[in-house]
Amino acid sequence: MRYICPICGYVYDEEKEGRAFSEIADGWFCPICGAPGTVFTVEEPREEAVVAAPETDSPEKQSFGEFAALCSNLARGCEKQYLEEESALYRRLAEYFTAVAPKAKGKNLEDLASCLRNDLSGFYPALRQAAESAKDRGILRVCTWGEKVTRMLLSLVERCQKEGTDFLKGTSVWVCTICGFIYIGDNPPEICPVCKVPDWKFEKVEGRRSV
Repeated sequence: MRYICPICGYVYDEEKEGRAFSEIADGWFCPICGAPGTVFTVEEPREEAVVAAPETDSPEKQSFGEFAALCSNLARGCEKQYLEEESALYRRLAEYFTAVAPKAKGKNLEDLASCLRNDLSGFYPALRQAAESAKDRGILRVCTWGEKVTRMLLSLVERCQKEGTDFLKGTSVWVCTICGFIYIGDNPPEICPVCKVPDWKFEKVEGRRSV
């Protein structure tokens, strides 16, 4: 049986490896993107699925924070396609919506995990269906990147819930400035597992001092 990483597409082939994936999944990490083995899924033939857009996903009901995230993703997508002017405009919109968004209060890791799961189960499937209907390749690319980055974020949040922040000690956190992919390791990957840009596009996240 073959198991596939939902982040970078790495395939664990039990026949070639000579070991059942179930024996190593817990505590093993993808050698390409660092995703935990627990998020791998059985590789199956793709089937076209029709996903109905949730009623709550109408534009007028989106929050400022959601608009900020969307515009930020669109800015990165335009940058990847060398659309400098469009990227700058989307970035300005993202900064505006970020500035006017109300500050979250009383949120914890479970709240964050819940939001990420909702994005994966509702928002992204609806966005993908709309983009496919409109034959918008740009939005489809943003959707693909967003889903993979969100899955990685969810795996890190769940790991933090289980282990605390100890797994971050003695190593570094890197963020791809194009797609937002997060990588845990001493050095960034040579190629981003999500958007395929080189390692110099990654930025190291420095710790913040409490005040």
